[in-house]
Amino acid sequence: MRDIVSREKRYVEVESVTDPDGRVRPTAVVWDDGIRYEVDRVLDVRQACSLKTGGTGMRYTIRVGGRSTYLWFEGPRWFVEAKVAEMP
Repeated sequence: MRDIVSREKRYVEVESVTDPDGRVRPTAVVWDDGIRYEVDRVLDVRQACSLKTGGTGMRYTIRVGGRSTYLWFEGPRWFVEAKVAEMP
C-alpha cells in the first residue's frame, strides 16, 4: 500500500439531476479511467472553499461506497481533492 503524500485538484465528469427549482443533485462521479462511482447520498450542500487544493464553489458532502467525501461544483465544472500517492 502506497502512502498518500498530497492532494491535487482534479476535474471529473459528474452525472447529475436538476429539479424544477434549479437544485442540482450529483448521482455519479466518473473518474478519468472511466470507472463510475454511484453517489449513495448527498449529506450536505454549502458554499465553501477547498483548503487542500484551492478553489471555491458549492461543496457537496456525498457518500460513495459507504464513505463520505467532498465534491465541488465550480462554475460549469466539478472537481475533487484527489489523493496523490508516493511513487515507488
